[in-house]
Amino acid sequence: MNRPVELIGVPMDLGADRRGVDMGPSAIRYGGLGDQLDDLGIPCTDDGDIDVPRPEQSQRDAKVTGDAKYLDATRAVCTELTERVRSIHDSGALPLVLGGDHSIGIGTANGVADRPTGLLWLDAHADLNTPATTPSGNVHGMPLAAILGDGIFGEMEWAHAPMIEPENVAIVGLRSVDSGERERLRSSPIHAYTMTDIDQQGISTVIREALDAITQTTEQLAVSLDLDLLDPAEAPGVGTPVRGGASYREAHAAMEMIATSETELCSLELVEVNPILDESNQTAKLACELTASALGKRVL
Repeated sequence: MNRPVELIGVPMDLGADRRGVDMGPSAIRYGGLGDQLDDLGIPCTDDGDIDVPRPEQSQRDAKVTGDAKYLDATRAVCTELTERVRSIHDSGALPLVLGGDHSIGIGTANGVADRPTGLLWLDAHADLNTPATTPSGNVHGMPLAAILGDGIFGEMEWAHAPMIEPENVAIVGLRSVDSGERERLRSSPIHAYTMTDIDQQGISTVIREALDAITQTTEQLAVSLDLDLLDPAEAPGVGTPVRGGASYREAHAAMEMIATSETELCSLELVEVNPILDESNQTAKLACELTASALGKRVL
């Protein structure tokens, strides 16, 4: 890692029913992110937080967008995030985006995908619902579908990132997939790896295969880490915990392999940290450690 880093906080909780993830950026900062970057000798600038309207201030927009709650407000936040991320990306620095719920992934991806981009999505969930298929209406379950232009998202320029093709997307850590998402994955060239794949093959093999698949025909790599990738025993403070996730060492191994990828890292995103559900800021501290591993930290 030989580039400066610029942080952007997005205290977004419009995408989920459970409150608390809006405090994620502050928790991660407090967890020692700056110290981790200092130890690596990486110059870091904190650009502060994007303003996010409170749910009480926003309408759910259900009449226009089917079952996508707060989609207009999400569009406004993601549009601003896209502009901020694009400015950092164009300057040659690495955008490090702190969430907030995973709906912000729409803005981050659109900010960097100015040329063919591989996207590594580390998550317990597929995030491939659309307003037509969602069982909850929560947009944090839709960002990957939005980025790929699925369903109504194909008509939304702020959401669809054409330079990210389905065959250049890999989801790793799956263990909670809705029926509509399952159908999408079965008919799609998206590379999907469940926790069963990790159990059987090991995290190193899975990450290596995923990175190879999504960087063959792309020029850069974007990484989105939902902390619910990890088992709740390791990361209890997440928006939507699911038992049976990655271990502490498996998560670090994944991030260490990202750091050694020959494809340039164009963005790193940390989402779904919920300090209300956390224990002594454990999950936020882990997010900081994993960031350091992704940016080159090693034991020796």
